[in-house]
Amino acid sequence: MTIDRVVFAVAGSFILISLLLAHYHSELWLWFTAFVGANLLQSAFTGFCPLAIILKKLGIKSGCAF
Repeated sequence: MTIDRVVFAVAGSFILISLLLAHYHSELWLWFTAFVGANLLQSAFTGFCPLAIILKKLGIKSGCAF
């Protein structure tokens, strides 16, 4: 699994978890959903993704798997 796929998987998981928490616990969890979405948006324009940096340091392979 490449860094890109892990980032997408983690972001999607965080969004779904925060939506469940907002539904069952408190609507304030929607701020976490907004934070994840904003981070994805800014990384699309700047190329800076903190999770990708962490995963690279952990030794997850980057680049295309072809």
